Amino acid sequence: MLEQGTITIHTENIFPIIKKSLYSGHEVFLRELISNGVDAIQKLKMVSHAGEVTGEVGEPKIKISIDKDKKTLSITDNGIGMTAEEVKKYINQVAFSSAEEFIQKYRSSGDQQIIGHFGLGFYSSFMVAQKVEIDTLSYKEGAQAVHWSCDGSPNFTLEDSPRTDRGTTITLFLQEEEVEYVEPSRIRQLVKTYCDFMPVPIELEGEQINKQKALWRESPRSLKKEDYLEFYRYLYPFQEEPLLWVHLNTDYPFLLNGILYFPKLKPEVDVTQGNIKLFCNQVFVSDHCEEIIPKFLLPMRGVIDSPDIPLNVSRSALQMDRTVRKIADFVAKKVGDRLNELYRDNRSEYISSWQDLGTFVKFGCMNDEKFKKQVEDIIIYRTTLAVEQPSPPATEAGEQASPPATVQVQTQEGDAWQDVTPAAQEQENPKSQIPNPNSEYTTLKEYLERNQKRHENRVFYCSDPVTQATYVELHKKQGLEVLFMDSFIDSHFISFLEREYKDVKFSRVDSELDENLLEKDKAAEIVDPKTNKTRSELIKELFEKALNKEKVTIRTEALKSDDPQGTPPAMVLLPEFLRRLREMNALLQQQAVQFPEEHTLVVNTSHPLIHNLVNLSQGGIVQTEGTSPSGELANMICHHVYDLALMAHKAFDAEKMKAFLERSNQVLTRLTERAAS
Repeated sequence: MLEQGTITIHTENIFPIIKKSLYSGHEVFLRELISNGVDAIQKLKMVSHAGEVTGEVGEPKIKISIDKDKKTLSITDNGIGMTAEEVKKYINQVAFSSAEEFIQKYRSSGDQQIIGHFGLGFYSSFMVAQKVEIDTLSYKEGAQAVHWSCDGSPNFTLEDSPRTDRGTTITLFLQEEEVEYVEPSRIRQLVKTYCDFMPVPIELEGEQINKQKALWRESPRSLKKEDYLEFYRYLYPFQEEPLLWVHLNTDYPFLLNGILYFPKLKPEVDVTQGNIKLFCNQVFVSDHCEEIIPKFLLPMRGVIDSPDIPLNVSRSALQMDRTVRKIADFVAKKVGDRLNELYRDNRSEYISSWQDLGTFVKFGCMNDEKFKKQVEDIIIYRTTLAVEQPSPPATEAGEQASPPATVQVQTQEGDAWQDVTPAAQEQENPKSQIPNPNSEYTTLKEYLERNQKRHENRVFYCSDPVTQATYVELHKKQGLEVLFMDSFIDSHFISFLEREYKDVKFSRVDSELDENLLEKDKAAEIVDPKTNKTRSELIKELFEKALNKEKVTIRTEALKSDDPQGTPPAMVLLPEFLRRLREMNALLQQQAVQFPEEHTLVVNTSHPLIHNLVNLSQGGIVQTEGTSPSGELANMICHHVYDLALMAHKAFDAEKMKAFLERSNQVLTRLTERAAS
């Protein structure tokens, strides 16, 4: 026996600390031991480059062996090995890492990365083992192989070994409660999780079980689109294809590599949880790296690998410092650069991805001033801007064929639009598809410039294309352009835009009726000689009496239209400021937004139904109760018109829906009775 002694440590017994406190999970022991093996192989390459190795280095390899009967797990590398003196120095003196010393000596001998920085990785093996043995032979000529053994106490033995192969084998005699680590499936799963991209083949039962190639360490010039997609599918199986990706590569002022993907967002995605995998020199560290990724980019997926990210001793948590903040700024800038590149070089693909990209971009603008300046000119909005379709070609029979489908894209010159036929688009970019071929997109700056004469510094927007369809159509027919701001983030983004553009007013299409939508024909307001009231006054009085709702303001207006029948008989308006105030209060109280009892019902005096309604209310024989059958029908129709206007804003509960259906049946019954008589 060469020696028997006590391990040098700075606390009376470090093993309970290692087992209970140092690492968050026992399984990481395998990551640490394999990392040490990779380090030993990289060190061998470095001394070989320095001309200090005689003979062949051989192919690097990590081999994992399992003995279920003995309940042992062994990790073997063919790296640099250790002498007896090195074992005493690097194993017995806990927390004295050889990595730092070694890097300093061989810094100029190559670009090999050394994973370990703490010297405690080896001792993680005692979380699962009752005894650990090391069998090692140094690369140095004439070195004697040595065998080290420790049973988890501060006592160890060190003696000569018959080993003849250069390298190191670490054998763990597993505790009874840790025998899961002699199961090949468990080892494969751990290697895939933690060591899949280590730059050395890892073998189990004669088969390589790690992927090995770290795509993020490759040059972007050497990679094709399919390489990136294949890597994404490997990282995130059974997911939709990503929209685009950003390849990160810098060595100043910190070393960082990575690939980040923009995924298609799903409603169930938690945008507050990170999905990016953090690596340190190709060793997996964590599935969460919220501290080094700006909040607005958390839904992105992919890999970030940097040895300059400060980790705690167990590599399980980041430690905030200036480098982390610089890395976050770098990532945000690279994402902004990539978006600008796509907007500039492939506008149609940018537009087709905007539904998902827009959430990232808008959230980023609200949270990062530098990012906002990068992307503020490429934020786009779907618009109702009218499209002039090309004249369809005539057929042989003289009839005009259906016009070819066209796609509207924005040209490089700015606020100009061009038609791109599918054939032309396919030649330019065969795989790009715009979600809705009738959709057009514009920037806010272009919108304001285009509409300066009609409504200076005012933006009409729609937050729900379904419920607000009637309002949007009214604006379109009068040549008023509407922007669609209908993503879940837009209610917050509009307030942000108003702070950025202090002179611009944003009006939802159902908040107010612009003067361009109203007919100001005074001739329609002739006084009725029977009542000495204008038609508008009669209509207002009729609805106020029928509805009998003090908190509902009745307002009469004639909506401008070439086809009055095509306009709504009545519309509900929700003033912008009050509506937003209610939404904010609901958000603060974590409640659903309730439809306000105080609202305005605009009755369209130019609609034929309203014209007929006034005549109906004045006709018929008055009953003893003071009403006529015609008046009762008019009263029900007022309720019906009001209910239809409400339906554009909210769903009815069971009781109100029952009342609406019953009233609808009564109205239809009475109308058919009148028609039949």
